[in-house]
Amino acid sequence: MESHVVLAAGTSTTGWVVGYTIGIVIVLVVVALVVPILLLAKSIGDEAPKINDALEQAVRTTIDHAVTIIGGLQRGRARLGDDNA
Repeated sequence: MESHVVLAAGTSTTGWVVGYTIGIVIVLVVVALVVPILLLAKSIGDEAPKINDALEQAVRTTIDHAVTIIGGLQRGRARLGDDNA
């Protein structure tokens, strides 16, 4: 009767070893997939201030051009005798 108990305990230990091995493999796969994503996110984050500065400059340039265009339109309307100019 004691041999059955020892056999059951040996089988149980094998299950734990297999379970731990599968768990370690899964963790390694997840790490292998997440690390490149984090590196890409860091490089995007490093470029973000440059992108923001360029967008702010584009907004300022667009506003300057819009003011120039509006002024030209107002002068054009005034020359044509538009009372609302």
